[in-house]
Amino acid sequence: MDKKEIITEWFHCYSDDIYNFLIYRFGDVDVEDIVQEVFIRAMKGLDSFEGNANPKTWLYSIARNLAIDEMRRRTRQKWKSVISFHEKHEPRSDMSPEELLDLKEENKEFFDAIQSLKDSYRDVLILRGVQGISVSETASILQWSERKVHSTYYRAKQALEKRLGGISYE
Repeated sequence: MDKKEIITEWFHCYSDDIYNFLIYRFGDVDVEDIVQEVFIRAMKGLDSFEGNANPKTWLYSIARNLAIDEMRRRTRQKWKSVISFHEKHEPRSDMSPEELLDLKEENKEFFDAIQSLKDSYRDVLILRGVQGISVSETASILQWSERKVHSTYYRAKQALEKRLGGISYE
């Protein structure tokens, strides 16, 4: 199989999972370009993929790194739009309520609660709780030990439960 066939197969198998991960990570629907970038980078880096890990795990690692880069870029853009260099410059927000996912109210509350958590909690909750990825694969994606995944996931669930007003996350 050549690179293009391998990446095409992986895209068909894993693109929905990567898309969902990024939706939860960013909170908006403009993640299609990032999903494409995940698979472009995978194609470029396929020679370095040794096959020791599951391709899905490797793709999630790429997606997570791209998500971190994108969040940094968005933060820089946000600060640029907020800091006024000219008197007539009006601050603006990059995200309006209309741009948020059209979720039912209870899902939106859950989504907002996840978004309010610190990055490490958010990542482990999305990977373990929402995506259902195993502890070992999550550890590989986040480059943590399995023990850290267990403890962070436990703390993240507690923090999420607290944010949701005692509603258990299980």
